[in-house]
Amino acid sequence: MTALSVCHHCGEPLPQHPVQAEFDGSARAFCCDGCAAAAHWISDAHLGDYYRLRSAPAGRVDADAPSLAVWDREELLASHARNVAGGREITLLTDGMRCAACAWLIDRALTREAGVLDTSANAITGRIRIAWDPTQTSLSKPLTRLAALGYRPYLATGEAREAARRRERNRDLLRIGLAGIGAMQAMMFAEALYLDTRGQMPLPTRDFFRWITFMVSTPVVFWAGWPFIVGAWNEIRNRRLGMDVLIAGSTLLAWAVSTWETIQGGPHVWYDAAVMFIFLLLVARQLEQRARSIASAQVDALARARPAFATRELADGSRESVPIDALAVEDVVRVAVGEPVPADGVLLDADAHFEESLLTGEAAPITKHAGAAVYAGTACREHAARIRITQVGAATRLAELVRLVETAQAHRPALARGAERIAGWFVAGLLLAAIAVYAWWRVHEPARAFEVVLSLLVISCPCALSLAVPAALATAHGALAKIGVLSVRPDGLDRLARVTDVVFDKTGTLSDGKPVLQTIDHCTGMDAQTALRIAAALERDSSHPLASAFARVENIPTATGVRAIAGQGVEGWIDGQHWRIGTAPFAGAGEDDGAVWLANSSGAHVRFAFVEQQRQDAMAALQALRTQGVSLHLASGDAPASVQRFAHAMDLANAHARQTPEAKLALVRSLQQQGRVVAMVGDGLNDAPVLAGADVSLAIGDGAALAQRAADLVLAGSALGTVPATLGIARRTRRIIRQNLAWALGYNLLAIPLAATGNVTPWLAALGMALSSLAVTANALRLTRVVRP
Repeated sequence: MTALSVCHHCGEPLPQHPVQAEFDGSARAFCCDGCAAAAHWISDAHLGDYYRLRSAPAGRVDADAPSLAVWDREELLASHARNVAGGREITLLTDGMRCAACAWLIDRALTREAGVLDTSANAITGRIRIAWDPTQTSLSKPLTRLAALGYRPYLATGEAREAARRRERNRDLLRIGLAGIGAMQAMMFAEALYLDTRGQMPLPTRDFFRWITFMVSTPVVFWAGWPFIVGAWNEIRNRRLGMDVLIAGSTLLAWAVSTWETIQGGPHVWYDAAVMFIFLLLVARQLEQRARSIASAQVDALARARPAFATRELADGSRESVPIDALAVEDVVRVAVGEPVPADGVLLDADAHFEESLLTGEAAPITKHAGAAVYAGTACREHAARIRITQVGAATRLAELVRLVETAQAHRPALARGAERIAGWFVAGLLLAAIAVYAWWRVHEPARAFEVVLSLLVISCPCALSLAVPAALATAHGALAKIGVLSVRPDGLDRLARVTDVVFDKTGTLSDGKPVLQTIDHCTGMDAQTALRIAAALERDSSHPLASAFARVENIPTATGVRAIAGQGVEGWIDGQHWRIGTAPFAGAGEDDGAVWLANSSGAHVRFAFVEQQRQDAMAALQALRTQGVSLHLASGDAPASVQRFAHAMDLANAHARQTPEAKLALVRSLQQQGRVVAMVGDGLNDAPVLAGADVSLAIGDGAALAQRAADLVLAGSALGTVPATLGIARRTRRIIRQNLAWALGYNLLAIPLAATGNVTPWLAALGMALSSLAVTANALRLTRVVRP
């Protein structure tokens, strides 16, 4: 779009009658009064450079944003703010900070607010830290300014967790800073010693440089390098060899031997190698942690979706603001425009629009009608909504997503465990090789024996090998979360990358899952309305999608002894008479014709014919899978005629009708016996056996699918485009893991001979090791480039 067709502030398309304003002699158009007001304030505050510096448009400003007075309540501040010198401090999240210019604008805008002591904004993490003096201003005042610029504040994950995060980050940065200063000083003094190639430096001067380097390197080794020492101790205590053993062993050995040589006046010291090794490793580890935190930012996004307070509607129509923990089932809450829904519920209004991008990856707002399910964490759009609460706290869909994300991040697939085992054996072999290399050099050139062994130990540290798989998997989980997919079982992503065949369920997966009653015919002995009431009574508690077609029937009688027969139908007793509803053979109506028949002990009485529509994105998703070289199959419990019609419309050659869950599992087993790797895509309602039996399974669609633990991956949304997108990410992940492993092994195969033959100095070995780790991490970060389906 051109600049003339979008809002000057937020970049959204302009309405038919945009808001016009003039800035610096140029006419500007805005989509709403909120964006125009934000631009006016930025101009009046002389912060117009924001528009020149930014690399992404701002968020849209809601002119009718709700009051932020709830942020001043003491019960909120007690758990999320902390006392600092002169006032209090809180860390917030915002989803509108899209580039460094946003952080620049926020910092300068908040510091102009009266009573604000200090502020800092981080464009990468979306965090804003505000320190304020409660005697001069309430927290809501600077937050109102923040919201007026398009940066809506949300609670972070609690002050305790935020404080722990800050302490850990500050401690890591301090370690890197100390190690960096130590490395520079040690290299400076070491250079003076190295340049004395003719041995003309007076011994007192040489010893002075060595003792100064000793004092510089000792805190680096024992404080900055303490995490490696602790890690090595834990590995030895658990009777395994890992890279921390090699790191701590190399640095402590270099420091100890150098100290001994300093005391007795030996010819060589290696303080510079020890501190350089620690500094480069700390930098590499910090960058790797940064990559992990960016990739797993979904947990923070989920925390951001949880509001601090909810507006509860009382019986007399009045409203009160309450903490969300005080909400109970059957409460009615009012959600303002732009606010997140506080708990799962049912929409009471005629219609409303909700953005579910956080839960499903689908960016466009979804229109919902009265009675539709609404989930915690979704954002209300266009106008306010009234919702009756059905689930609160840990029972909400949002809470389930948080658990699934955390579980996915905690998984250690077999591939990662295998890489760690290889690294352990590699360390053991390397230690034996180091002994052999030391013995050889001790015989042929004793003066260089220790230096060569130190270079060998440092350059061959298996950091890149140990990071090759975890870095790629952490980034892949982040990429999947962006499109609304969660990997909830270990090894699921690896198996998905090898898939050759995909088996789809029909109803609720390729179709919209909303069958519509088309005709009622063959009525024998009863009218259509009576038949509908009997059918609705039998189907009332059924989870089958056909049951929804009878949901609007009124005056439903009571059915007892209801029993569902998988793949056939439902039977039960109504007013002392036994009834059946299901396939024609089940109802005794002859051959299967694809319709649903209602019958009692005297025979079949009524025939119901249903139609269902395919999902709008089904054809595009299937074509994308064909492009990826996957064979497609359709397995449905419906009659052959309807399945064939649907398969023909979807261009599916391999279609199987009247498939019970056991028959679907047999189909998958037959494909597996042919050497195929099979993925099953189902709605998670009645496909548990086949989801568990497939090589990899994806549950799609709704809340039931979200909790479907038989699946390997859960598609939180209903968009089928996520299936080929997930397959693409899985294959890219597998390819990047292979590249990382090949690089790590190739690097060591090249580096070890160079070091063993004395062609690499210790400090150069440390640099090579760090660069290999950074290469692996940078390669894994390529997975963050996600194309939304």
